[in-house]
Amino acid sequence: MARIVHTLIACCGLASIAFALPVLAQDKPHPPMAAPNPPVLKQVTTEFPKGDQLEARMMTALIQPGSASPWHTHAAPVAVYVIDGTFTLELKGREPVVLKAGQGMLEPINVEMRAANRSDEPVKVVIFQVSDPATPFMHPTTQ
Repeated sequence: MARIVHTLIACCGLASIAFALPVLAQDKPHPPMAAPNPPVLKQVTTEFPKGDQLEARMMTALIQPGSASPWHTHAAPVAVYVIDGTFTLELKGREPVVLKAGQGMLEPINVEMRAANRSDEPVKVVIFQVSDPATPFMHPTTQ
């Protein structure tokens, strides 16, 4: 009889642990779910190229204080995101666009422009373009 009582107690103990483990596991904090932040840039355009094959290009650029890219145009839109500093996009015949860290823009196609740093600190940007693989990233112009 004692053996039956001990077996019964052991079974009840094991059953208690089996039921308690899931409850104890729920007490541990779960890591937060990964979720994207709201878009930095959300813009509708009809200027993206169409084709059977398109190439995505993502680059970074570090622009030193007082420097600028050559004047150029793009055949496909370029998305720019500023990581650090203050970025200035000078557009021929238009007001310059000034972006600070955390801001982005979609550069227009076929408009003469140059990227510049008019501040005292370096500017770091991420540049993204989708175009036909044979299309150069930019076309230098004479200004």
